[in-house]
Amino acid sequence: MTRRPQIALLADGRRLHLQDGPIDLVIEANGSGTEVSAAYDAAARRFTGLLDELCVELAELRQAVVPGRCALRGVVARRMHAAVTPFARDHFITPMAAVAGSVAEEILGAMLGATRLDRAFVNNGGDIALHLADGEKFTVGLLDRPDREGLMRTFEIKADDPVRGIATSGRHGRSFSLGIADAVTVLAKTAAQADAVATVIANAVDLAGHPAIVRCPANELQPDSDLGSRLVTRNVGPLGKREIDLALRAGVKRAQQMLATGLIEGATLRLLGETAVVGATGSRAGALPALHESAMQGVTHTGAGQAA
Repeated sequence: MTRRPQIALLADGRRLHLQDGPIDLVIEANGSGTEVSAAYDAAARRFTGLLDELCVELAELRQAVVPGRCALRGVVARRMHAAVTPFARDHFITPMAAVAGSVAEEILGAMLGATRLDRAFVNNGGDIALHLADGEKFTVGLLDRPDREGLMRTFEIKADDPVRGIATSGRHGRSFSLGIADAVTVLAKTAAQADAVATVIANAVDLAGHPAIVRCPANELQPDSDLGSRLVTRNVGPLGKREIDLALRAGVKRAQQMLATGLIEGATLRLLGETAVVGATGSRAGALPALHESAMQGVTHTGAGQAA
């Protein structure tokens, strides 16, 4: 039986909210009234039943990816698999590392397949798929960490930039992390790609065996976790500046590798008040003023912050 998701406009009358189980999307489209209506209708149609499609293949989606082998059939499931495959030879990774970005891409694709839009974003818990017509731009604001308010940096993305996906990972997010980063936000060509890479970089920000870091097996917290008995970070105690720098350097090294191979356009790494930026030359520290609903035109939010 097809699930009936929650579908409603938000109080501002501009953004659409779609929610089904763990999938929670905030969508905004800009264009004529007819175009926006058509886009939102298309988003709602594609969203209905999407979670069921993923659940059919959930057991396979929770398995480690083996390069050159994919038995998945669903279009979103296969997108998830493709996004994480570049990392499968060197890391344990499952398609679930790209689920949020892949879903955001799918819904945005349905909207653009139905009508023309000036701008649009699909924000899936901070993992964002973007559309920008010629001359359009987005301002993306990054928070210090996903569970707190406080804008620390912004990125401006223009139509002629290659970035169309933004994702954030870290130990304060919705998923478990093997590393200790508060937040790693990645800019990439697609949302699925950004989602996968953010996970890999966030895992790399680490201090193996440090006594101030509390870890436990993922399956003790969530029995069906795709991470199984791998140790995930639960708390990070006080660290010295040198230790913070060492952990960030490990993440920066990984991010620089991704930048050199074209997998990302930039990344921001945050740990205990310290920030490192790789690429992303359009960033500005603390640029936007305090953002209220009335000031949200053109501002989208990432999981570690905000995006517009």
